[in-house]
Amino acid sequence: MCTSRTMFYGFSMTCYFRHLGEIFKKAGIEVTPQNRQEIDRIIHDIVGVDYKNCPAAWRQVKIRVAEDETGFVSVLKKALNNRKQC
Repeated sequence: MCTSRTMFYGFSMTCYFRHLGEIFKKAGIEVTPQNRQEIDRIIHDIVGVDYKNCPAAWRQVKIRVAEDETGFVSVLKKALNNRKQC
């Protein structure tokens, strides 16, 4: 996980998750202590950034969301659902 964390919903979150509340809501994702690392890894994979490089991941997430928020939400939702089915 990132070394920079903040408290959000009563547990620590990765550094950029606090900015993605609306994205998670649109994707129907409830971030919990049990799934946050998996979601973090999925987001890193989606944006093509090595895991734990949160500043680079956040830069790419901002770009992707600005270009196509609906597409990003769809890819995130699909990736999480695919991992749940495995």
